[in-house]
Amino acid sequence: MFTVLFLLFIGIGIGYVFRRVTFLHQVEKTVSYTVLLMLFVFGISIGSNDELVSNLDKFGYQAAFLAVLGTMGSLVGGYFAYRFLFKKERRNDEE
Repeated sequence: MFTVLFLLFIGIGIGYVFRRVTFLHQVEKTVSYTVLLMLFVFGISIGSNDELVSNLDKFGYQAAFLAVLGTMGSLVGGYFAYRFLFKKERRNDEE
């Protein structure tokens, strides 16, 4: 995990240093295609795993439950972030 984070920060640093190089702006367009390819390969690896596919009903319920809780947590966090950080305070001009 720390290796991934270390590589991420190294990439951020290199990107910051070379931010004026026009060639690197083309990389931004290929990121979406790379992520889609990685998801496709991930799907192939999941589909080829017999143990995972045979227990898909058990894992599916757990995954759906975690997805619903994660979505609800994100919505609640977004609401409080908007309310406390981005919403302008009401002025008491009426008093």
